[in-house]
Amino acid sequence: MTDGEAGRGRESAGGRENTVGIHETGEGGHETRQGAHPDGQEGHENRRGRQETADERADRQWQDLMQEIRVVQTGVQILLGFLLTVVFTPRFESLGSTDKGIYILTVVLGSLATGALIAPVPFHRIVAGRRIKPQAVTWASRLTFLGIVLLLATLTSALFLILRVATDNSIVPWIVAGVAAWYLLCWFALPLWSRYRYTARRKE
Repeated sequence: MTDGEAGRGRESAGGRENTVGIHETGEGGHETRQGAHPDGQEGHENRRGRQETADERADRQWQDLMQEIRVVQTGVQILLGFLLTVVFTPRFESLGSTDKGIYILTVVLGSLATGALIAPVPFHRIVAGRRIKPQAVTWASRLTFLGIVLLLATLTSALFLILRVATDNSIVPWIVAGVAAWYLLCWFALPLWSRYRYTARRKE
C-alpha cells in the first residue's frame, strides 16, 4: 500500500467518525426535544386542570360535598336540639307573644335547614345505580347551598330572640345586624371574591 492510499484510508475513516458524531449529536438533540416534550405537555395539562372523566369528577365532587355537609350538619343538629328543648322550660311561658312568634319562626327555619342538609343522602340513595351521578352532585350542591342559607336565617333569628330576652331591646338590632354581616362576609362575600380574583388570574 502506497502512502497516498494510506492517507485516503485515514481520511475516509475520519469522515465516517465525523458522520457518526453528527448522527449522535442529532440523536442527542432529538432526545433532548423528546425529554422537553413531556414537561411541556405536563405544564399544559396542569393549566387545563385535572385529567378526569365525567364520572371520576362526579365521584370526587360528591366526596367533597359529603365532607362539607358533615361539618354543617353538626352545628344544625346542636342548634335545633337546643331550640326544641326551650318550649319545655318554665321561662317559655313568661315570654310575650312577639317572642313566642320569633321562637316558632326560628324552629321552623332550623327544621327546614336540617331537611335541606340531609336531603342529599336520600337523594343519592334513590338515584343510586341510575348512572346520573353528575346530575346528583348538581342537585345535592343546590340543596346544600339552600340549607346553608336557611342556617344563616336560623342563627340570626335565634340570636335575635336570645338577645331580646337577655338585654335591652334598643341595641339588639345593631348587634344582630353586625353578626349577620359577619356571617355574610365569611360565608359568601369572601369565597365569591376569591373565586373571582383567582379564577381570573388563572385564565390569564
